[in-house]
Amino acid sequence: MSKDTLTITDNRTGKTFELPIEHETVKAIELRQIKAHDEDFGIMTYDPSYMNTAACKSTITFIDGDKGILNYRGIPIAQVAEKGSYLETAYLLLYGELPTALQLKDWTEAIHQNLDVPATFPRIIQAFEPSAHLMGVFQAAIAALSTYYPDSKKVNDPANRVKQIHRLIGQVATVGACCYRHQAGLPMVAPDPSLSYAGNFLHMMFGKTPDPALEKAMDILFILHADHEQNCSTSTMRLVSSADTDPYSSLSAAAAALYGPLHGGANEAVLKMLAHIGTVENIPAFIESVKKGEGRLMGFGHRVYKNYDPRARIVKDTAYEVFEVTGKNPLLDVALELEKIALHDEYFVKRKLYPNVDFYSGLIYQAMGFPDEFFTVLFAIGRTSGWLAQWNEMMDDKDQKIGRPRQIFLGHGERDYVAMGQRG
Repeated sequence: MSKDTLTITDNRTGKTFELPIEHETVKAIELRQIKAHDEDFGIMTYDPSYMNTAACKSTITFIDGDKGILNYRGIPIAQVAEKGSYLETAYLLLYGELPTALQLKDWTEAIHQNLDVPATFPRIIQAFEPSAHLMGVFQAAIAALSTYYPDSKKVNDPANRVKQIHRLIGQVATVGACCYRHQAGLPMVAPDPSLSYAGNFLHMMFGKTPDPALEKAMDILFILHADHEQNCSTSTMRLVSSADTDPYSSLSAAAAALYGPLHGGANEAVLKMLAHIGTVENIPAFIESVKKGEGRLMGFGHRVYKNYDPRARIVKDTAYEVFEVTGKNPLLDVALELEKIALHDEYFVKRKLYPNVDFYSGLIYQAMGFPDEFFTVLFAIGRTSGWLAQWNEMMDDKDQKIGRPRQIFLGHGERDYVAMGQRG
C-alpha cells in the first residue's frame, strides 16, 4: 500500500476506500464513491466559508499565516516592497519572473498606452450623485468598461487576454481618480504617461506633481495590496470568470466583494474606531469594552495570519515617511499605544490578534488627503494586478470548470401544492 494515500472505512457498510493524497490534499470528488446504497449521491464535504477547501492550484502567492510569511512568486513581500515598483510587481505576478530592463520598459509602455478611458466614459461617472459612495461608483464604472470593449469576451484567446490586462491595469487608476474628482466637484485630470504609475495616479487625483515621498508611499501600498492568495474578492474573481465572463465584469464582481467592511473596508473601520477612542487616555476603557464583547478591535487579527502581518510592519514604517511630509496624523499616538497594549495583553496575545495591513494604512491615506470612503478604491486599484494574474492563471488551468458548489438540502421533501382556500 502506498503511503501517499488516505484509508477511510465507512462504518455504515464496513467498506474500506483508499484515496490518493497529492500536495497534502484529497480530491473531494473521490469521496463520491463512498455510498451507503448504490442509489446514493455519495459523500460530500461540508465546509462553510471554505475554511479547509482548496478550490484551485496556484503558483502566484504563498502565505504561511502562522509564521507571518507572504511571498510573491517566491520573493518575500518585504524585498518586493523595498526594491521593486508596482508595475514591476504586476509583471512578476502575471508572468512569474521579475522583468528584464527591456521587458519592464515594454511592459510600462503598454500600460501607459492604456491610461486613457474612452472619450464618452466620464459621462457614466458623472451620472452618479456626488453623494454616492465612491466604491459603489468605481465598481459600477469598471463593469461599464466592458461595454466599450466587446473583444474582451474572447477570454480563451491568450493574446486577447493580454490586451485586456494592459487596459485594466492602466485604466483602473484613471477610473478611480475620475470617481474622486466627480465627487469633489472638480474637473477630470488627464493622465500623464511621463510619470510613474503611482505618480500619475496622484497627479490625476490632486492635479499636481506629487511629492516623491508620497509617490513612493503610494507605490508601496499598491505593492502590498497587489495579491493575497485566495481571499474573498480573489475567489469571487475566479468564480465569476469560470463562466467565461469578460474580465471587466469579473473584476467588478471582485470589487463588490472587496467593498464589504470585513474585507477591503476594514481600514476605514479602523479610523472610525480610532476616532471613537479619541485620546490615549481612553484606550484602557476601550480595551475593557472589547473584552466584554461591547466593541471590536478593528485592524487586529486576520483569517490567515496568526502572527504579525508582514505587510503591517512595512506600512507602519511607511507611515513615518509620509508624516514627515504631511505632518503627523493626530490619531497615530492612539494607534501606537493601542498596538502596544494589545501586543502585551494576555487576552489578545492568547487569541493571536496582531496588527494587520489595515491598521496603519488608513492613517497614511487620510494624511495624504484621501477621503475615508476612497480607501477601498485604493485597495482595488492595487489588487487589480493580482486579480488579473489569478484570472489569467485560471483560464489556462485544464482542471477548472464553471464554479458550482454543492449544498446540503435540509428543506421539505416532496409535497403537494395547496390551493389558496385550503391554506391554514
